[in-house]
Amino acid sequence: MSGAAREPRRQLRLLSFNIQAGFSIESYRHYVTKGWQHVLPHPDKRKNLGEIAGLVAHYDFVALQEADAGSLRSGFQNQVQYLADKADFPFWSHQPNRKVVRVAEPSNGVLSRYEPSAVIDHRLPGAIPGRGALEVQLGSGASALRIFIAHLALTPGGRRRQIAYLAEAIGMHPHVALMGDLNCTVEGGELKPIFAHTRIVPPAVEASTFPSWRPRRAIDHILVSEALKPLALEVPILRVSDHLPVALTVELPKREETKPKAIRIQAQKPAIEGKKG
Repeated sequence: MSGAAREPRRQLRLLSFNIQAGFSIESYRHYVTKGWQHVLPHPDKRKNLGEIAGLVAHYDFVALQEADAGSLRSGFQNQVQYLADKADFPFWSHQPNRKVVRVAEPSNGVLSRYEPSAVIDHRLPGAIPGRGALEVQLGSGASALRIFIAHLALTPGGRRRQIAYLAEAIGMHPHVALMGDLNCTVEGGELKPIFAHTRIVPPAVEASTFPSWRPRRAIDHILVSEALKPLALEVPILRVSDHLPVALTVELPKREETKPKAIRIQAQKPAIEGKKG
């Protein structure tokens, strides 16, 4: 990969979205009556992906969950790559979580307007293997911004182990964001290990994102460390999944003046898989 990386500007627009492979539902009964769309392609999914592309184009860094990596249900299309192309993101990567034969391949994904210095694949503990977290680093050294993207387990016991893993992986790095469908609320207390053992702080407010047709639970999050100043939290209304997206604009700390130096990308699998230009 060649070319100079752009440093993130002082304000960074972040968005997290569980897109459910572009499968939209409008009530709980649709999990049953439209459940076949979980495993088979449908024209509405392409239409929904187009609407998602229109939304994410307004952001600098996008964390995706349940984006299909290219199985039968998506028409064998990598949905992260599709969104990167449609929304003109120069950098993208994905992390397949659990492959169900060739029928479904949900993944975490990242779209970025800034070139990462590293992308690291974390495998999360759990009774059923497959869930992971994607760590994306922007910049280098102590001033680097580390962003973790995760989709946590449905069961409290599974989440407890995964949250403990993330707390240890994040550590006391000063510039951190944790984004994704964490399947729990801050108010419920499950995220206390994150706040106790990292520099991520509880948000002043939470925004309900689930279910998308009548949002009552705040389970999709963008949690940031105290060095990142939250400026605006919003929930864009785009009902193309069973979740709504959540967006946060943050102000980054001032960088100390340093001499420029070349950065060699050393990424564990998956490496950054797309760059335009």
